[in-house]
Amino acid sequence: MFWKKKRIESKLAAQSIAESELSIEALKKSLVQMDDAEFVEIDVSDIRKIHLVYIRTLIDQEKLNESIIKPLTNCSKPDLQDCIVNSSIIPIPIFIEAKKQLFSGSILLFDSSQNLWLAVPLQNPIGRAIETSETETILFGAKDSFSEQIEQNITLIRRRLPIHELKAEKFTVGSMSETSVVLMYIEGLTNPDFVSTVKEKISEINFDLFFDSSQIAAFMEENQNSIFPQLQQTDRPDVVAYSLGLGKITLLVDNTPFALVAPITFFHLFQSPEDYINRWAVSSFLRILRYISFILSITLIPFYVALTTHHYQMIPIQTLLVLVDSRSKLPFTPFWEAFIMLIFIEIIKEASLRMPTKTGQTLGVIGGIVIGQAAVEAGFASNVLIVMVGISTIASFLIPNYLMTKANSFIQLMLLVFSSLFGIIGIALGIIAILAHLNSLSSIKQPYFSPVSPFFGKDWIDLFIRGPLDKMLERPKHLKPLKLKRYKTRR
Repeated sequence: MFWKKKRIESKLAAQSIAESELSIEALKKSLVQMDDAEFVEIDVSDIRKIHLVYIRTLIDQEKLNESIIKPLTNCSKPDLQDCIVNSSIIPIPIFIEAKKQLFSGSILLFDSSQNLWLAVPLQNPIGRAIETSETETILFGAKDSFSEQIEQNITLIRRRLPIHELKAEKFTVGSMSETSVVLMYIEGLTNPDFVSTVKEKISEINFDLFFDSSQIAAFMEENQNSIFPQLQQTDRPDVVAYSLGLGKITLLVDNTPFALVAPITFFHLFQSPEDYINRWAVSSFLRILRYISFILSITLIPFYVALTTHHYQMIPIQTLLVLVDSRSKLPFTPFWEAFIMLIFIEIIKEASLRMPTKTGQTLGVIGGIVIGQAAVEAGFASNVLIVMVGISTIASFLIPNYLMTKANSFIQLMLLVFSSLFGIIGIALGIIAILAHLNSLSSIKQPYFSPVSPFFGKDWIDLFIRGPLDKMLERPKHLKPLKLKRYKTRR
């Protein structure tokens, strides 16, 4: 009973603060022990004073002098709005709105003669310039990428889609971080069910801190235990613009350079922006090569372990002699030999990512060649396995999506365990389990393994191959767009 009463009192106290009268004294109480909170008083005339309240570290101080302080000191007009050189001036009626504007980078102005409160947005434009994407590099095509500034990211998309149907709805998530999330879609093209599903999921988010789009994705995904990403993360505006044009939705998150695209399928993770730049035959060849590389990267080492452990009678005699000679002095079984080498490769990959760019390249060379050769000479690994590890590692780099590359390593280790226990049958069982799992996934309630299951035959023109652009006259049916045709009907 005592605790219940205390909770009610706390709630009422918080409510009274939120609804308290907006005044300089109330703001000073609220901003106590904040060194960067500034309270400035400007004498406009003998009987008129203007109070300025702002957070010094959040605003552009140069603009403050140019557009507010200088105009105010020379102002003779009775109306405060007429003295300020700024296109955006927001009247502030209540205390909680004043605090919200203050911490979003606005300056609060209080005219004591008129008892009027105004907010002028003057956010500090700190941020990096538009740079080339480091996670999705391409040889041809646009080089710009998203930055941490959400407004700038919206601009990059609108430049590519200058249409009024492109909508951008803003939401706020995170009780402490108050992170801005912008939902973008093309009205009249994107299926309204996608939009309503995403809005519903955003409204259900109940968490305090959001600093990256992957954290938003965790709340948007239907199966958070899966190793497969169910929303595509990209820092390329051309990828986002193309996805919007197909009928997908996009989520931009403030302070992160990665946008979320949905719904996606498993096959979207193998598509590269360059697929739509190269000639269709070349693009198709490269796309097929990615699928082959993916299969090779997850099955090559497990097949080596399965053959050398359970099915050595299937190996041709000449190859078997090479294997016997290569493994004759090794102290480990094929499984432990492969497991140790794969873990070693993962350590090199992670270390290369954490090091500066030039140092990381050096580390990769040293780890891959020098230490690999030393392991063979020391008798810890066979020559044959080193070659296979090298092929599977390089093959895994052909997958364009970084999150899918990580899932690839996990699948490889899982199949390795299965192959050591049950041989080739274990690999087959593992692949069947993966396919069943993929078929059970969904991306904002849309099948993840589409257009294979459920089957959409016409969508295969942009699935394993990339067909000629003049033949891709319809948007993918599995995305359920409101406008299926990609061309204007001639009368």
